[in-house]
Amino acid sequence: MSRRIEVVAVQAEPVSIGADLAPFRAEVRRLAAAGAELVVFPELHLLGSEVWPDAERTDRLRAAAVPLDDPFVRELGAIARDAGVWLIPGSICERGDGGELFNTAVVFDPAGELVASYRKIFPWRPFEPYDPGDRFVVFEIPGIGCFGLSICYDAWFPEVSRHLAWMGAEAVINIVKTTTPDRAQELVLARANSIVNQTVTVSVNCAGPIGMGQSLIVDAEGAVRAASDGPSAAELRITLDLDDVSRTRETGTAGLNRMWDQLRPSDSPISLPLYAGRMDPADWHPHHSSTRAPLTR
Repeated sequence: MSRRIEVVAVQAEPVSIGADLAPFRAEVRRLAAAGAELVVFPELHLLGSEVWPDAERTDRLRAAAVPLDDPFVRELGAIARDAGVWLIPGSICERGDGGELFNTAVVFDPAGELVASYRKIFPWRPFEPYDPGDRFVVFEIPGIGCFGLSICYDAWFPEVSRHLAWMGAEAVINIVKTTTPDRAQELVLARANSIVNQTVTVSVNCAGPIGMGQSLIVDAEGAVRAASDGPSAAELRITLDLDDVSRTRETGTAGLNRMWDQLRPSDSPISLPLYAGRMDPADWHPHHSSTRAPLTR
């Protein structure tokens, strides 16, 4: 059985905080009618705050923050249900139980249920006001596979993508709001994270004039399968087949490199002082990996 899903990554301008969600609902419906099964928007897509001076922006974002059981979140779920799609509407400002401000990606299934939420672990300091999250998050699309979540600057830290892959992620959805020239480096990181973890990377940035655009989708060998030409609004459409990830891990990148099979059962664990831990052959494989022949070459 094929593990294919139609993905649309929407490179769009942010929607202002508090804007009517009717146009967003219509856009998701349109994409679903055109065959999309998983629709992904950029970081903080529905919480654009650029119209206000820097001095006001954090206050506006804090005022817009909501807990995950808020009517705003339920309305996003209703939009997914009405369209019948898996929906990642970007991230929202989440108010924690202790008053924290989190930048949180949310995922809804076609029934409108909130199936996953991920708090950005690496806010872009000192420029972002968010508190860091403390856990990695993956979610399953039944019959398709396992997806991991990361947000923008997380991609600069290889530990995030590596840990998501170890947890079973075959594709990492990296939602982005990069407005600065370092998007050029992020394009390299998207490919590098895919290569070293043998995962698909879906990196969707916001459009200009706010964002730098240049969204891209990278396969498990690091090849760019879809990309926008620049900052203009764009939709990246791709039939994602996660069986390709399985084949890459079984046969090796370029038919050669099988990093997840690098450690043999007889190898001694390798100490990792940086993490106060170690890399152990007994638990090196991704959680969802299939049984493979041992590495012999």
